[in-house]
Amino acid sequence: MDPVIEFRNVTYQYPLTETPAVKNIDLSLEPGKLYGIIGPNGAGKTTLAVMMCGFIPSFYKGTLSGELRIKGKNILEYKKGEISRISGYVFQNPFTQISGVKDTVFEEIGFALENFGADPAEMEERILNIAEQTGITELLEKSPYELSGGQQQRVALASLLVLQPEIMVIDEPTSQLDPEGTESVFRIIAALKQSGSTIILIEHKIDLVAEYADEIIVVSEGGILCQGTPKAVFSDPELSKHHVRLPYVTQIAHELMARGVRLDTVPVTESEAVEVFEKALEGGLSLIHISEPTRP
Repeated sequence: MDPVIEFRNVTYQYPLTETPAVKNIDLSLEPGKLYGIIGPNGAGKTTLAVMMCGFIPSFYKGTLSGELRIKGKNILEYKKGEISRISGYVFQNPFTQISGVKDTVFEEIGFALENFGADPAEMEERILNIAEQTGITELLEKSPYELSGGQQQRVALASLLVLQPEIMVIDEPTSQLDPEGTESVFRIIAALKQSGSTIILIEHKIDLVAEYADEIIVVSEGGILCQGTPKAVFSDPELSKHHVRLPYVTQIAHELMARGVRLDTVPVTESEAVEVFEKALEGGLSLIHISEPTRP
C-alpha cells in the first residue's frame, strides 16, 4: 500500500532560530490508520503535524531540506490552498482556529465550506450532521466568542470534520475537556477512522492513545525515537528515560516485573491489564501494597 504521507530525510528549521525543530525524519504513514504522536514538550510533535498539512514551508517559511510527500506528491509541487482539500488541521489552541468573521457557531463551522463553494443545501445538512455528531447542536446559534474553552475545542473539531478531509491532523483535541468530553471526542475519532480517514493525533492522555491508536510515533529532541504498535512501543521500559509517559497499567506491570513478578505480557490498555493481572493473582500474586502510579 502506498503511503499517504512520507518524510524522506526531512530537516526543518524555523526562521530566526539556531537549531532545527525536526531533523533527519524518515517516516511513512499508511492510509486509513490512526497514528498517535507522543513525546515530551518541545520534542517537535507540533512541527511534524503542521508539516503534514503543508503549512511548512509555505506559511511558516524557514529552511526545509529532504522531501515531504503527501499522496505521492512533493508538498512543494502543490498549488496554494490545494493541500487544504486533502489534509485538515485542528490547532492545539481552539481560539486560534476561530475565523473572527462569523457571528454564530453554525456559520463558523460552514466557513470553509462556503469558501470552497459548497452547495448551500448540502452545506446546511453537513453542518447539522457534524454538530450532532460532536454534541454541539445547542450551540449553533451562539457566538463562538461566548463559548468556554472546551466548547470552542469542539467547534474547532467540527469545523475540520465537516470538510471530510482524507487526512486529519488533530493537536491535543481534549486539552480543555473534562473526562466525559474526552471520551466522547475519542469515540468520534475512532468512528472517523472506521470511515477510512487517516488520523494523526497529538495527545498527552497516553492511556487513551494506547487504546485507540493503530501505531504510536515517539518524538524526542526533534527526531523519531521509535514507531510501532502500542504494544510494541509501550512495552519498552526504556521509554521513561526519554521523558515519555507510559500508560498507568503499563507502569504497574513494569513495577511488578522489577520486583520479580512474572507476567505473561506487558499490558498497555485497561482491558488487557484486567486479564493479565487476574492471571497473575490466580498464580498467587498479592497486589496489596503495590500503589497505583499517578495517572498522566
